[in-house]
Order: sequence, then C-alpha cells, then structure tokens
Amino acid sequence: MKKLHVLLAVFAFLGLSAPAVATTSFAEDPEVTAFIAEMSEKHGFEASWLATRFARLRPNESVLRAIKPPAVPELQRSWERYRARFLNERRIAAGVRFWQQHEATLKRASATYGVPEEVIVSIIGVETEYGQNTGRFSVMQALSTLAFRYPPRAPFFRGELEQFLLLARENDFDPLVLKGSYAGAIGIPQFMPGSQRRYAVDFDGDGKVDLTRSATDAIGSVASFLAQHGWEQGGAVAIPTRMEGDPTPLLALGIKPDKPLSELVAGGVRPEGTDVDASKPAALIDLVTPDQETEYWAGFQNFYVITRYNRSSFYAMSVFQLAEAIRERKPTL
Repeated sequence: MKKLHVLLAVFAFLGLSAPAVATTSFAEDPEVTAFIAEMSEKHGFEASWLATRFARLRPNESVLRAIKPPAVPELQRSWERYRARFLNERRIAAGVRFWQQHEATLKRASATYGVPEEVIVSIIGVETEYGQNTGRFSVMQALSTLAFRYPPRAPFFRGELEQFLLLARENDFDPLVLKGSYAGAIGIPQFMPGSQRRYAVDFDGDGKVDLTRSATDAIGSVASFLAQHGWEQGGAVAIPTRMEGDPTPLLALGIKPDKPLSELVAGGVRPEGTDVDASKPAALIDLVTPDQETEYWAGFQNFYVITRYNRSSFYAMSVFQLAEAIRERKPTL
C-alpha cells in the first residue's frame, strides 16, 4: 500500500491523472454473485469454492485497454500494416523450422483431417509465433474482467468464463493458474475455452488435451477445428482478382461464399492467372490500405473456414499467404 501512495504522489507532482486502480475483488460484485449461483445450480459447482477464487481477482485495466478499438479511426484498417506483422522473414523462417521439427505429426494431422500441413503451421505462427508468445494474463482474471466490466461483449465472455471453469474442472487444474491472452485465449493455438472443449483433441494420446505444452495436441486441434468448420480437402483458398465497376453490391454479400464465381465475374470480378471452376461458390474480399489502391481477391470455402478461427479477412489472408510462403521456402526431400 505504501508503494501505491508513493506512485499516486508522483502522478500528482507531475500533474498527471492517476491510473484507474481496482480496489475491490470480483467477489463483491452482485453480478459475480449471481454468476456463481448460476454455475452452482447449472453445473454443480460448490459456491464457496468459486467465491474463494473470485475473491482473489480484481478487474484488470490492461485487459480493458487492450480489448477496445483503436482511438484513431484511420489506424483501424490497413492491410499493408497488418500483413507486415505476419509476412516477414522471422516468421517464415521459424515456420519452416517448426514444420521440420514436427513433420511426422503434421503429416498425420493432414492425413486425418484433410487440412494442408502449411495451413496448420501458419495458424500457429500467426497466433503465437509457433508457441513463443502464448500470453501473460491470468485467463480467469481476463475473462472475468471482460464478462463483468466490458458491456459490449459481456454475454460472449460470460459464456467463455463458464466454459473455462468447466474446462478447469474436467482437466483438474486450478483456474487461477493458467495464463493466456488478454481475451482469454489459451495455449499454442490460442483456443478460446469453448473452442477447446468442442474442437481440441488429444493428438499425442496421453489421455489429456494440453494446448499449453503439447505441440502435438495443438497441431491436431488446429486441424480438427478447421475440419469441423467445413474445410474442403484439396479446395482452393483464394485467388487474386481485379475489379471492374462498383464492388459495393458484391462486398455487401459478405465473406461467406454463397454465389458461384461466375456470378462474381458477371458483376465485374476478373480472376487473375488461376484456373478455378467457375461454379465454385466465392465471395469478393477487399483488402484496404489507406491512400493505396484496394487489393481484391475471390475467397472460397476454405478462406471462409479460416475466418471461423478469427473473423477477419485480414487474418485469413495473412494465414493463407504465410502458409504459401512457408511451403515455398521449406526444402523438399
């Protein structure tokens, strides 16, 4: 407490506003009390056990800052800036090494689920740089902060907090211990708790799913996730196009590929350099960079499946292009 008073005095001396400091635990929040009662009634949790854990947690202001959209609107959407974060020499080279290290596992996952090895590698590369950056936040604290202090998405994060507590009970670990992202994503592939319970697999056969320490489980789980969301084995992901005319009507259809490519062509889309069945459903994807010409692609079912992992066309295109770069770089025997 003495350190806190000193810090506040320093802020006052400098004429700065003191940072928000959470002084009460979640256990004193009526919404948390109601949540505990619901978990007790719905899932048989011991109310006192949950209350004890919530009493050790306070809202995390860093989580709330991280979840909010950028304050400057023009920083919200730039494909060039976003792409550079993932399409770089460090991540490509590390992806080749990860593939070589786990080649047998990746081959087995691809054969089991029909997902290309390079796509599995790329998702893990984009998410955590191949397990190097899995998060430093308490998962329970992050989820609690967003469930009870972030109204725009509170219902979603309450659901994930529920799933996380069930996950902890099923796998016999203390929910206060596990670390993850500011949004509560866990482990090498950054699965949200609900996704881990639904899609993760024990791919190393040791009787448990461990996405934090087992690269084998992470690889199998990424492949399982994509397969269960409709990955088409051997199908195209996306092709570059030009756009003649107004793209607005086609963009308004969204990124789910509901119209055959031939209809997009009739609307002004001009595929470049790739022979793809025109009857295949596709969607027009716009990759916008301020003050530059917009980049257009036709995205197919597999592009849409990648967006189920992260609902962003920038994300899906980064995964696709990083996968291609790693595949082209990897030595062949």
